[in-house]
Amino acid sequence: MIVLGIDPGSIVTGWALLKKEGKKVHYISSGVLRFNKDAQFLNRLTEIKIKTHELIDELSPSEIALESLIFVKSPTALIKLAQTRGIILSSMVEKYEGKIFEYSPNLVKSSAVGHGHADKESVQKVLDMLLGKRDYATHDESDAVAVALCHILNKGRVEKTKSRSKKSHHGNSLASSLAHKIG
Repeated sequence: MIVLGIDPGSIVTGWALLKKEGKKVHYISSGVLRFNKDAQFLNRLTEIKIKTHELIDELSPSEIALESLIFVKSPTALIKLAQTRGIILSSMVEKYEGKIFEYSPNLVKSSAVGHGHADKESVQKVLDMLLGKRDYATHDESDAVAVALCHILNKGRVEKTKSRSKKSHHGNSLASSLAHKIG
């Protein structure tokens, strides 16, 4: 299974490609899509859709995982992020119906570090330990790696617990999942 993790943003979107073979997870590549920050937001949406579509066509993942909306204090920022996510989703829904997954920022952090309020540096340190040291261009890129890894670690659990009203994701951190040999 090859998973594309995406950390959506209206100026910078992080992406990462991880491969799961048996119980092992391998880093393939990662990067960022940068959009014209000088363009008005609505004029940037076409660029976001085109670049996202090109990335997905180039990488041809098996599944795609995105970080869900985060709480922000500014309603305007939240609206722009929601619209950006909508444009990103629109570039993949036809080809990847049933293969797109969404994870909350707290679950992404909890899966990586063991608690949902970890800072970005802590997440990056764990990623370096498990997948090898990398110099990420931005936190958006390392966040996308964490999103892809979260999907790999939680996919089976999420599918098994879909019918339950309360989902318990405790005990599924990387630390407790080191039965997985991540190489």
